[in-house]
Amino acid sequence: MELLVATHNQHKKIEIQQILGKEFTVKSLTNYGIYDEIVEDGHSFEDNALIKARFCYEKTGIPSLGDDSGLVVEALDGRPGIYSARYAGNHDFEKNIAKVLLELEGQKNRKAFFTTVLCYYDQNGPKFFEGIINGNILEENRGHKGFGYDPVFVPDGYKITFAEMSPKDKNQISHRKRAMDKFLEFL
Repeated sequence: MELLVATHNQHKKIEIQQILGKEFTVKSLTNYGIYDEIVEDGHSFEDNALIKARFCYEKTGIPSLGDDSGLVVEALDGRPGIYSARYAGNHDFEKNIAKVLLELEGQKNRKAFFTTVLCYYDQNGPKFFEGIINGNILEENRGHKGFGYDPVFVPDGYKITFAEMSPKDKNQISHRKRAMDKFLEFL
């Protein structure tokens, strides 16, 4: 089955392909030469996932998957949340991480979770799937694998960050994997 994922982020495309396996051919907007900006002006992860999935489906007629993911930090009242990718600048995760760490300076409560909301959109309209993984934010970066906030996030039950895990290990427990499992059950 071919699936169009509403992203230009090759890390995300590869991660989704690894999770879904060989039964699926995961394509991105880049594969279709679609470079229009998708305006994510929703007020929730669900809104933004729907905006992306519907845009792709309407543009191509191919079943599409919109993914909106983010880091939710308890002591920051849920920030960065839906603004995770552009919290301190457009997709500059070094600056985004630095901003989160600065805002958490002196905080004992470092609880956070990653969430992914997937919206699958086809001729029948939208279906939503959510995955969450709880953990804590470190005081400094550790590891060079992964992307985004992975270097400062340690999932509950682990002593290493997502950025210190192999992609295979991360993809067994991640928020995206948990949402994908629900999506696969639906299919």
